Amino acid sequence: MSLSMRKIGKDSIPKIGFGAMRMSTPGSEAFSDEERLDFLDAVFAEGCTFWDTADRYGDNEVLIGKWLKRSGRRDQIFLATKFGATKGGPNNSPEYMRAQFENSLKLLGTDRIDLYYAHRVDKNTPIEKTIRSMAELVEEVEYSPFALEIEEIGFLQACRELGVTIVAYSPLGRGILTGAYRKHVDLPENDMRRLIPKFSQENFPKILDLVECLTNIGKKHDATPGQVTLAWLLAQGQDIIPIPGTKNVQYLKENVAAVKIRLSVDELAEVRRAIAQADLGGFDRYPPGSTQDLFADTAKE
Repeated sequence: MSLSMRKIGKDSIPKIGFGAMRMSTPGSEAFSDEERLDFLDAVFAEGCTFWDTADRYGDNEVLIGKWLKRSGRRDQIFLATKFGATKGGPNNSPEYMRAQFENSLKLLGTDRIDLYYAHRVDKNTPIEKTIRSMAELVEEVEYSPFALEIEEIGFLQACRELGVTIVAYSPLGRGILTGAYRKHVDLPENDMRRLIPKFSQENFPKILDLVECLTNIGKKHDATPGQVTLAWLLAQGQDIIPIPGTKNVQYLKENVAAVKIRLSVDELAEVRRAIAQADLGGFDRYPPGSTQDLFADTAKE
């Protein structure tokens, strides 16, 4: 299957990428290496050839390296990885970046990384120093109907002025916008989402109103709420590339198929109205204490 493309720097990549993090998150240990490698075969077969990983995603880089070696398809994958999110806080110093870059090359078993970006903002390292040590700056930020901060704080406008592409992670609101959860108690007992203020029991009725809007629009397109969410994001500009993550082949196929959905101007506006009415912008989308490094000014050079 071949997906329509968008530009990131000089390269053309599929409109929807694959966020590989969930292949190595808690729970993934229930799957053998062979099962995970077979799933990556399915990702490739769907034409999803923009893969996003990071140095802090457990054995993620090692797993992808095994797949690249087994398949011999390195030249057919646009490979992105990240650095800088450490247990001691963000570190975007040139020295740390270069060391992690070399380590990622080793773990991935490759001689190049197609896209390399900072995972979090290091307020102690001037951004100019970090950028000078990188060949190309491309920002990865959370962007979804649940996370419009990049529009509200001028981040998206600044990226567009600079010609920087937005890679949108968690585009489905950590699965909440798919309609899979009808009540707060539907979230598994030890699920991190239970700790996120935006997904609180108090907010769930508002969330369901937004999901209902996505569901109703989806009925007109024979699409799921998650597919409508991805279609809405893609319609925000040619410089937006969502990277939904999943370990389920059915959901993988659904995500990829979202590129075929064309929402009308009225439908796009309807989603905007539903987002505004839900009024969830003031609630954090990470557990307490985890948001300070998402958007920040760095030290002056």
